[in-house]
Amino acid sequence: MDALLKFSRAVDWVNAKFGVVANWLVLLSCLISAGNAVSRYLFSESSNGWLEVQWYMFAGMVLLGGPYTLCRNEHVRVDLVYGSVSERTRIWIDIIGGLLFLLPICVILVYFTWPWFVDSWRIDEQSSNAGGLVRWPVKLLLPVGFTLMALQGVSEIIKRVAALEHLITADFKYEKPLQ
Repeated sequence: MDALLKFSRAVDWVNAKFGVVANWLVLLSCLISAGNAVSRYLFSESSNGWLEVQWYMFAGMVLLGGPYTLCRNEHVRVDLVYGSVSERTRIWIDIIGGLLFLLPICVILVYFTWPWFVDSWRIDEQSSNAGGLVRWPVKLLLPVGFTLMALQGVSEIIKRVAALEHLITADFKYEKPLQ
């Protein structure tokens, strides 16, 4: 189990670094949006490339930031039962949810998005919009993001199992909704 916990810490570290990238993409996207608006309204100059780069950055924010959000246990939950059960039961819900839902959908999405990226890269796909950008970089974010999410899912399952075995102290904070 020590090796698995070491793997889990490595995955958490990698996704924390991608989380920092996602945070910077938020700022850059805002700056580009503001700069594009100023350019368009003050100088009557704009490009579809500026709009597309914001779209690319939004994809990066979601796909690179999502695994970090899962790592921090700050993701949105559908709280029908979760808040009213013991911590041990919540840990089991997380393990079962990860194994039955998170990991399978991530594997399916990587399986389907990888060829989509490869085809785009192979033909050097360009946006059909005037002044648009190359498309393969944003399509690469899909399999990369879902791979990172799957790895984070494995990391979370490892930590939950270790908590059940009392190898680590469970620190899976959960804030019950106020409503």
